[in-house]
Amino acid sequence: MIEEKNMTKEAEIQKFINIAIRNFLSATDNMISYLRNFNCRPYLSGLLLAAPLLLYSCLGGGGSQFRESPTSGNIRIVADESFQPIIDDEIYIFTNTYNNAKIEPVYLPEVDVINYFMNDSVKVMVTSKKLTESQIKYLRDTLVVARTTTFAYDGLALITNKANNDTLLRYETVSDIFRGNITSWKEVNPKSGSGRINVIFDNTKSGNIRYFKEVFEIEGALGDNFFAVNNNPEVVDYVSRNPDALGVISVNWISDRYDSLSNSFTKKVNIVAVSKKYFNDGTYYRPYQASIYERSYPFVREVYMISRETFSGLGSGFIQWATAEQGQRIVLKSGLVPATMPVRLVQIRK
Repeated sequence: MIEEKNMTKEAEIQKFINIAIRNFLSATDNMISYLRNFNCRPYLSGLLLAAPLLLYSCLGGGGSQFRESPTSGNIRIVADESFQPIIDDEIYIFTNTYNNAKIEPVYLPEVDVINYFMNDSVKVMVTSKKLTESQIKYLRDTLVVARTTTFAYDGLALITNKANNDTLLRYETVSDIFRGNITSWKEVNPKSGSGRINVIFDNTKSGNIRYFKEVFEIEGALGDNFFAVNNNPEVVDYVSRNPDALGVISVNWISDRYDSLSNSFTKKVNIVAVSKKYFNDGTYYRPYQASIYERSYPFVREVYMISRETFSGLGSGFIQWATAEQGQRIVLKSGLVPATMPVRLVQIRK
């Protein structure tokens, strides 16, 4: 609660500064026109010399944001909880490379991430949802230009209990489950020993469930067999204990084969393979790096880093680094697909 109040206070201060700058520039314009009308050139030149100093003062003069650079400073960023593993890795390597840089990540559901960003509580956010046209216009009206950079490609994984043998699902079957046309595992496989399909996702404000509603064009409420927990790890835990469950998580939580937590999750649940949309050739794909890259796995999304910084600060520096070679190698190692770096696929013949 204290953190939220502090972030709100920062947002109010920034709004005040933006309004003050806008009013100052307008007043300066009016004063210049007035002096020109009365042929007061000596005063006009003095005003023009003073204007940059006054503007510098309004922006904080020697304040903290001008001591900040692309590789030094102290900032807070907000990110979708689905991308916590990869963002933690990126921040760890970046801040150990640049010792004067401190980045504090705040992990929230997608809706809260965007609200924090729009309220100017943070200058950088990581999300799978682009800003809408109305949000971009709102920021422009406050003299802010949001810059969006694609950082990585992620997938949405479907997971089931280890006791559930139905680990291959057609794309159309998944669609019918989300639309409420299929509600029982016996409708998927008459030989199934499981009962009602209980779909478990990470949060009611989640970008994961928003993605599937958009893909399957679901406008109303989801069925009464859809349940929210609090985060992706809780989805894995619930599915591991309930044979009837079908979980939805970000691939980021299970993709890193070098990470002990990721490996522990993959040992607890099945990762479902899904067919391509409209293809019924008997081929199914799991959300592995290669199938995400080739888009043979159908549920793939972009991960964006979005900045609202008005100068070249630490947030901009972090985004530039994360989308350059070293940051993209971390994405590759994590099991996701880099957005700005070529990927070479190697086929192993048995």
